[in-house]
Parts: sequence; C-alpha cells; structure tokens
Amino acid sequence: MNVLIVVESMFGNTRAVADAVAEGLRAGGAAVVVGDVTEVPPAVPHGTDLLVVGGPTHAFSMTRESTRTDALSKAHAENSGAKAATGIREWIAAATPDQVRVVTFDTRVKKAFIPGSAAKSAAKSLAEHGFTHAERGETFWVADTPGPLVDGELERAQEWGRSLTA
Repeated sequence: MNVLIVVESMFGNTRAVADAVAEGLRAGGAAVVVGDVTEVPPAVPHGTDLLVVGGPTHAFSMTRESTRTDALSKAHAENSGAKAATGIREWIAAATPDQVRVVTFDTRVKKAFIPGSAAKSAAKSLAEHGFTHAERGETFWVADTPGPLVDGELERAQEWGRSLTA
C-alpha cells in the first residue's frame, strides 16, 4: 500500500500526529510519504492507494489565511509567509480530483462544548472537489492552542495508522 500524508501544522502538534500515523501505517506494511501542505503538489502521485489529509482546527473548521497568520505569529514559525498562504483548504481547492481513498484527521483543543472540526470540513470539501472516496477520520487532542498533545494521543495516532492498512 502506498500512502501520501498531506499535513498542515502551525505549532508542530499536527505534524507529530502525522508522523505517528505514518509510523503506524509503516508497521502495517505501507510505504508512506509525509509532506507539508506547502510542499506537496496538488496532483496525487500515480500509484497512491491512500491519501491522508490532516490539519489543525481553527475557528470551527479548516484554517484560513487570517487564522494561520495569527497562529504562526504566536508560534514564531519559520517559512511563515508560505505557511500563512497555503493550508489544507487551499491545497484541496487546487488538488486534481482522484478516485483514491482519502481519510482526514485534525487536531483540536480539548475543551468542553467547543464545536467544529477541520477533519469534517476537509472531508466535505474533498468530496465537493471530486474526491468521491473521502471520509472523516480522527480528531487528536491538544491541551491548549500551542499544545502539547494530550497524553496518549501519539500512541492513538499510531494505532489509527495501523488500522488504516486493514
């Protein structure tokens, strides 16, 4: 199984989850490439069996340029110009539709009664952009906006990755 993981991350938490999902996929026998959303071309490479798209939840959905700019200023991120301009929302809009299976994930702050999910929004947007086999995957929890991830989330991400190879 060949897997491409496209990830958007401001503080490093979502990237850590993507890397843990990749570890789980590799443990299940998959060949995995993890790429930052600013660097992955919008055409899914030929021979890809599974596309995984992950990003942080900002303002109840996928990030927008304004929410990325704000988060990146707080994260003191490198290459913040490119990261502010392109998130999974923009990558999906530019992506060439493909019949590959797509599963999404997101990271969110673990607080009661805060709605919204980048994973849900991304799955819907992917389907609207011609990815007919797109489904919402998992949410992984962070303790606060900059992180860290809640204890056990990386292990849960690895296990979820393994389950995707079944």
